[in-house]
Amino acid sequence: MYLSDLPKGTSAVVERVEDVQASDAIAKRLRDLGFVPGEPVRVVAHGPWGAEPVLIQIGSTRFALRRAEARRVSVAPAVRS
Repeated sequence: MYLSDLPKGTSAVVERVEDVQASDAIAKRLRDLGFVPGEPVRVVAHGPWGAEPVLIQIGSTRFALRRAEARRVSVAPAVRS
């Protein structure tokens, strides 16, 4: 499942950031921003009519990502305890 597919309010855990091409600068930047394996993330909001941007929260930081950027982040459902 990809971060771009999650509904508003859904939490997940980052599995990996996928490189679309060799030396993918966007994927590298996402990893630098904290999108790393095991990191919990939450979809805070979507743009109008489910469009862009997608507002993502990691810890106390929020990022507005394009759908193409969010599609690079593979996630797993968050385990509730």
